[in-house]
Amino acid sequence: MMTRAPEPKERQFSDEDLHDLVASSDTGAREPRSRAVALLIAGLALAWSLFQLWIAQPQLWFGQYLPVLNSSQTRPIHLTFAIVLAYLAYPALKSSPRDRVPLMDWVLAIAGGFCAFYIFVYSRELSLTARSGLPTQTQVIIGAAGLVLLLEASRRALGPALTIVGSLFLIYSYMGSGWLIPDIISHNGMSLTSIINAQWLDTGGVFGIPLGVSTAFVFLFVLFGSMLDKAGAGNYFIQIAFAGLGHLRGGPAKAAVVGSALTGLISGSSIANVVTTGTFTIPLMKRVGFTSEKAGAVEVASSVNGQIMPPVMGAAAFLMVEFIGISYVQVIKHAFIPAVISYIALLYIVHLEALKRDMPALGEARSLLSMLLRTFVGFVLMGVAFTALIYGVRGLQALAPAIADPVVMLLLLAVYAWLVRISAQRDDLELDDPSAERFELPRMGHVLPTGLHYLLPILVLVWFLMVEMQSPAKSAFYAVAMLIFIMLTQRPLKAMFRGEAILPALVAGWNDLIDGMISGARNMIGIGVATAAAGIIVATVTRTPIGTELAGLVEIFAGGNLMLMLILIGAFSLVLGMGLPTTANYIVVSSLMAGVVVSLGAQEGLIVPLIAAHLFVFYFGIMADVTPPVGLASFAAAAVSGGDPIRTGVTAFGYSLRTIALPFLFIYNPALILYGVDLGTAGGLAYAAWIFVVATFAMLLFAAATQGYFLARSRLWESAALLLVAFTLFVPNFWQDRVFPAFAERPVAQLEQAFDQAEPGERLRFVVQGPNFAGAITRTTVVHAIADSDPAQGRAQAAGLFLMPEGDRMFMEEPMFGSAMQEAMAGFDFYRPDARTEVVSLLEPAERPSRYWFYPPALLLLALVIAIQRRRQTKPAF
Repeated sequence: MMTRAPEPKERQFSDEDLHDLVASSDTGAREPRSRAVALLIAGLALAWSLFQLWIAQPQLWFGQYLPVLNSSQTRPIHLTFAIVLAYLAYPALKSSPRDRVPLMDWVLAIAGGFCAFYIFVYSRELSLTARSGLPTQTQVIIGAAGLVLLLEASRRALGPALTIVGSLFLIYSYMGSGWLIPDIISHNGMSLTSIINAQWLDTGGVFGIPLGVSTAFVFLFVLFGSMLDKAGAGNYFIQIAFAGLGHLRGGPAKAAVVGSALTGLISGSSIANVVTTGTFTIPLMKRVGFTSEKAGAVEVASSVNGQIMPPVMGAAAFLMVEFIGISYVQVIKHAFIPAVISYIALLYIVHLEALKRDMPALGEARSLLSMLLRTFVGFVLMGVAFTALIYGVRGLQALAPAIADPVVMLLLLAVYAWLVRISAQRDDLELDDPSAERFELPRMGHVLPTGLHYLLPILVLVWFLMVEMQSPAKSAFYAVAMLIFIMLTQRPLKAMFRGEAILPALVAGWNDLIDGMISGARNMIGIGVATAAAGIIVATVTRTPIGTELAGLVEIFAGGNLMLMLILIGAFSLVLGMGLPTTANYIVVSSLMAGVVVSLGAQEGLIVPLIAAHLFVFYFGIMADVTPPVGLASFAAAAVSGGDPIRTGVTAFGYSLRTIALPFLFIYNPALILYGVDLGTAGGLAYAAWIFVVATFAMLLFAAATQGYFLARSRLWESAALLLVAFTLFVPNFWQDRVFPAFAERPVAQLEQAFDQAEPGERLRFVVQGPNFAGAITRTTVVHAIADSDPAQGRAQAAGLFLMPEGDRMFMEEPMFGSAMQEAMAGFDFYRPDARTEVVSLLEPAERPSRYWFYPPALLLLALVIAIQRRRQTKPAF
């Protein structure tokens, strides 16, 4: 259906300006006029992508002709590419030339690359000298130069924030104490040689876990997304979103949400996502009545959440795998429900905006409920088909294991050829000009068949991750391999089916592949230097008291209150994120604060899973791209819409309140992230479905409360009531704990008996009180799970506890070194003569009514709000 456009507010930037905005933040703004220099930069980027593909799967046929490198060798090569490309692709200053590479940048690129590559070439010598505590003077000089050059590369690619933070941590390592350093984290200071040895020459520091994750996992997923976009999937996803949602009230905004969620699968950059989808969606949102600021804000709120959407999440999700020690599949499991309900809530928010302003649909209006029903049916059918595929492949593997893999590959190729043939029967997708006088929405019947083959690489990725349980690196490798085949063959196959010339199509496909690999590598420059520079912070945290004593410092600021501490950490993440990218922000804040959340929660008797603490930090890290005054995604959206960037950021922040609320909710109710839910059983799946339905309903009520509109414009008390109902549905145990005590106390003298009487799988909970190393009396709740392997008697001692009963009191000595008990009570000073550590409470679960009894009062309050608003309702709610 075609509609006439109103006079829109002119945007302030041209397409070239928007391209420059993305390039300056993601891929590097320099585009040399010299063909030789441009080819060199492109060649280095291509070589980087090929190197990463090689190290990802050395077991293939060419593996016998190439050496196998371990992680201590691949990380320096990875950083070598990142540093050299950072100096060649990113100008030093805004005033620096962009059409050529100055001589000084050539010198810095060669020097930085040499310092990183030195670690690879002389890895054997380093293991005998520096990594044994005996660095040579030459090694120290190279390491010092490397640190300086890395921080400068970080400044160019990411801005000054990470460089400043890294420099401050290096200064803190060197000085140790001073008038700006609190006594609680002061130390004697490290020598310059020790700092350089720890930060550059050792396998930790710059070349530690963050860079290792970037090398092993992140690059392949960024490459996968870049190549999928170059293949045409980005355009396909946007068209699908508009074909399915464009006819609804406020349809362009809803299509922007879904389109950005889909492109979030293939774009790790919220800024690139905003510009890619926003240039199409924002003008159409303005066409139906959104202001420039609201249109930009919807796009920003949609785009930044792409990093939390499984299965391809932001780089920080892969760092969680290493930091927490869980599989990537478990990260996906924990992140799934919050991510999905966040997007559903944003869809509802833009629907409420459309209702408030009585916005028209683009063309003939359709029902949101019918669309949701069709979507639900589609997902059910997809789930049934995927389950049937699993059983079919498993059955084939059981019946004919020798030929199962070749048969599956042949079937995959046959399905691919069939889907391409279907696609060839229709014209290739082209985006219409959204600012044109007349605009025609794409039709689902035409759009859907044209790109179904783009789903095959995603299917391969999900199959190896979730079904075969392969590593993220190997799963991404197979998905990229499938994508390479598609990029090389889709154009020739379409040409053959259409009776066109094949050779030009083959050349075009080859060019798409090369462009995708180059683009993927250039997108990784910032992430590569960010993870390396963030390694400075990680090494400082592990080698100085700031890592172990920060809990006490934060507890002082928060007054021992977990909620206040969470607010402080969230604010710290937002402030730090004004200058740091999400990945670096996550590394810094999680290294400093994640363990503190767990320990302070234990002191309040609340068991906070470590994954919940890390997701809390991650969620606030992605909000940095939204939050004014420095939210880059908001500036990018304002550049497209022609609106004010600060007002765009403020509006986007309001739309993103759901993303801010979720981390607090799953800290207090870990069931929201499916913690402790076994998805391998029917009961676990049913419980997960129940959590999803309730959490979605609660999040929609939260969205309605924050937007001031439900069935009609809400009065203040009605919004407050909706917030109360949403909170109760999210965290019913909050009210349960206030009305009915969660635990009953037993005499502490029965602690050893309680250990021996507990059944395997049961959790024992007791409270320990004693002096910390600052002399203050503190307490913490210790939870111990009884394992099947525990002895029948003497379990307390086997767990590492040394108990000393004295009458009706139970004192204790320091737990066995290396035991879980010793780690749980690491903050106690067991050798202080003026105060002793003792068990002050032994807790057992109390019998009390189910927490779900608090649902009926909440639903009655909701019914009251509905009944009152129905009298003022003037238009259908959906």
